[in-house]
Amino acid sequence: MPTHRTLLSWAALLALSGLLAAGLSMARFPAALLLGPMLAAIAFGASGADLRMPRPAFLGAQAIIGCLVAHAVTTDTARMLVTDGPVMLVVVLLTVAAGAVVGLVLTRLRVLPGTTAAWGSSPGGAAAMVAMAEDYGSDPRLVAFMQYVRVVAVVLSASIVTRLIATAPPASGGSADPELASVLATLAVAIVGGMAGVLLKLPAGAQIGPMVIGSLLHASGLARIDLPGPLLEAAYAVIGWYVGLRFTRETVRETIHALPGILAATLGVIALCGGWAVALTHILPIDFLTAFLATSPGGLDSVAIIAVGSTADVSFVLAVQTLRLFVVLVTGPILARWIARAAPDGP
Repeated sequence: MPTHRTLLSWAALLALSGLLAAGLSMARFPAALLLGPMLAAIAFGASGADLRMPRPAFLGAQAIIGCLVAHAVTTDTARMLVTDGPVMLVVVLLTVAAGAVVGLVLTRLRVLPGTTAAWGSSPGGAAAMVAMAEDYGSDPRLVAFMQYVRVVAVVLSASIVTRLIATAPPASGGSADPELASVLATLAVAIVGGMAGVLLKLPAGAQIGPMVIGSLLHASGLARIDLPGPLLEAAYAVIGWYVGLRFTRETVRETIHALPGILAATLGVIALCGGWAVALTHILPIDFLTAFLATSPGGLDSVAIIAVGSTADVSFVLAVQTLRLFVVLVTGPILARWIARAAPDGP
């Protein structure tokens, strides 16, 4: 049974999370619903608060995010993967290679331990990379810090580019008035897909299972994946709390020490991807905003939110981002071991 003090701590965390999320939302920050709770949880964790988000809740939140991606997948997404697949694959491999180089450099400079640098620099979905890092024995707190520093940087840069090019406000990703049958179908996909992914021991299976099953059902028209806004907001908050509450004073000290190197590496990768976006507009008949969001090395979920609320070609953006996520899931363990072996010996 939670104590009175624990309940008060949770209430305070909820209030602070709401304030930060509201402030970031007023600043038109697309990832506010995730970053607000995470920043609040980091503050509580670093102050010594004895709060922990249960892992089953984290897995459930990942399943909901998997359904969010599935909701955005259409037949156009699948068609683009077939017709423009080779070009997309080249873009994906270039981004993954850039992430690997960043991880190697951070390791050689002793900014972070080898496998932590590998997972933290992997340009896939942040939640998936944190889950995979934990599965392979890396420190998920430092990985989360690297991933979400990049998410912040990518969201800021993407938001600036989006505002300069488009006028539509960012969307939350949820449906304002979803049908009950669609919501029930979505919950079934989240539960069944999440359990299947975990039982099959897939990397980040709680997210990948619903994403794959939901995408097939939604794109084929067999079922409509629909997410109420409050459910999506709760999922983002749970992920933010799960990650943030695992920070300690020692972790914060380590991350502050590593921050300059991480920021420099992150901005370098974003600049490279921006250059590839320009090149992509000369290869395929797409606009710069679409190319920039497609090549952005941020999390799939955050990029999806920005794309849905802009004039970009959402199908193309999600096709490239989804392809990259699967490539990272396959290559991540290999690159992590390679970077770890390349780490210098000694303290």
